[in-house]
Amino acid sequence: MEHVEQERPVVLAIGCHPDDIEFMMGGTLLLLQELGAEIHYMNVANGNCGTLEYSREQIAMVREREAQQAARYLGATYYPSIANDLEVTYDLALVRKVAAVVRKVAPDIILVPALQDYMEDHMNTARIAVTAAFTRSMPNFETIPPVQNILKEVALYHALPYGLHDGLGVKVRPHFHVDISTVIDQKETMLSYHQSQRNWLDDSQKLDSYLQAMRDMSAQVGRDSRLFTFAEGWIHHNPLGYSSPAFRPLEAALADFIVGIQ
Repeated sequence: MEHVEQERPVVLAIGCHPDDIEFMMGGTLLLLQELGAEIHYMNVANGNCGTLEYSREQIAMVREREAQQAARYLGATYYPSIANDLEVTYDLALVRKVAAVVRKVAPDIILVPALQDYMEDHMNTARIAVTAAFTRSMPNFETIPPVQNILKEVALYHALPYGLHDGLGVKVRPHFHVDISTVIDQKETMLSYHQSQRNWLDDSQKLDSYLQAMRDMSAQVGRDSRLFTFAEGWIHHNPLGYSSPAFRPLEAALADFIVGIQ
């Protein structure tokens, strides 16, 4: 078994659709990048249903290009999507593919969607990522493609859901808030690479401006923190099976930007 140690935090952001990382994780990732973290970026779904204008094949290509541009702006290593939209089920093959990425990256921190969300794709992505991380040290669990198991602590953190509420309209409360006020403009730039979503989100979800929607949500999380102008919220996943309880690499890296740790 390979024992992996890094001097700087290695971060793997796993979103569902292209632009999900930018909406709910982008500010935190930009802060980590500024502090010298190594960033890796993966969307499980390819976004092939997020359009009224293009074919499935066309929009998947467009959204892949947009995601690659956003990852490049972040300075992140990009990993291709592995499923179509609305086909992100809790499936063993998807777990094996995400587990391969986890082992290859050997992250200290994995950022994933909320387990309580308005959309099944998002919640299933979170479940797949949680299981994939759990299997990282298991030599008898086969990944696709095969990647050697690793022996390393990892901490998982769930972002807040898009819209900040679960499927029943209950507000999801984070364990702590991260101040992203200094990088809110960069977060907007990163999201702006997903230009194909401007018309789609306006037509399908009645968002007049997806960029303004992101700023509004970030501002609401900031108000919820009772301290920051713009913020993102995070829930630390139960460390059992992943690390010692004291292993809190995200809180340690961003100590100067955090309030409300539980």
